[in-house]
Amino acid sequence: MSSYKIIDHEYDVVVLGAGGSGLRAAVGLSEAGLKTACISKVFPTRSHTSAAQGGISAALGNMGEDDWRWHMYDTVKGADWLGDQDSIEYLCKEAPKAVIELEKYGVPFSRTEEGKIYQRPFGGMTKNYGNGIVQRTCAAADRTGHAILHTLYGQALKHNTEFFIEYFALDLLMKDGECKGLIAWNLNDGTIHRFRAHTVIIATGVMEKFIIQQPLLILVQVMAMQWC
Repeated sequence: MSSYKIIDHEYDVVVLGAGGSGLRAAVGLSEAGLKTACISKVFPTRSHTSAAQGGISAALGNMGEDDWRWHMYDTVKGADWLGDQDSIEYLCKEAPKAVIELEKYGVPFSRTEEGKIYQRPFGGMTKNYGNGIVQRTCAAADRTGHAILHTLYGQALKHNTEFFIEYFALDLLMKDGECKGLIAWNLNDGTIHRFRAHTVIIATGVMEKFIIQQPLLILVQVMAMQWC
């Protein structure tokens, strides 16, 4: 029995996963001029981010007074005080900027009468550290995740991200404790592909407390933007 023929690819960066997090990473890398590959086991607009109907939370204050510190309090409390509070602080501080960035990319958020991004009340969202309800969740009708996926996929194509769709990652290529690529299986024809890269970004969904201590493997959680 002969061994499998392996098809080789070389990129500056390989992104594994094409949900909201993976697509946003791919867009930013391609915009910066890096040769970027995005590998996904499903078509990008079918990724699980499409199930995020409610919206994406950010203390924009479009529907009343809000503060990123209140958002942080709610997030720490919602995690039963088990979350990484430095990460939560960063998330809540940067969330408004990230949502405005998505708007500029073309996400069709619902609008208030003044033309601002519509925000709805959502579970666990409070003002003044638990004293009252706040409308913080930015929504595009009832299909926010779906809208974000389509927008980011379009932006990734615009900036020449190369997609490998219906490829299943089998193993990471490690050398001296650093990730230098991965092996993937093409589900369509059964071929095996070897992707070499300077940096590998794993954006395969929520991986709670999964930490690999080496510099070139970046773990990206879809929940980093607090999808609802």
